[in-house]
Amino acid sequence: MSGHGQVTCMVMKINLDCNACCRKMRRVLLRMKETHMIDKPYCRVVVCGRFIPADVAIKIRKKMKRRVAILEIQELGSNPNDQTEQQMPPPPPQAPPFLPQPA
Repeated sequence: MSGHGQVTCMVMKINLDCNACCRKMRRVLLRMKETHMIDKPYCRVVVCGRFIPADVAIKIRKKMKRRVAILEIQELGSNPNDQTEQQMPPPPPQAPPFLPQPA
């Protein structure tokens, strides 16, 4: 699953009605080696990493045998340092070097 250029955060809604479902979901996500967060009261799962969102949703649906709804997909970029360099303003133009006046 990993190895793609874009870092993506995806929020999904999955019916996690019991503790066994949460444990099974956790096992599935741990095997995918992506960062995840399970929010049981709201039946939401957040997965972050380098992956194709549709492939992850299909894999979770097959393993859990439950309907998966993708609520939000956010692409964060390939490297956080690249974003900071792009957001910084360019340096101010430098004045020409000081030339002494002939006397």
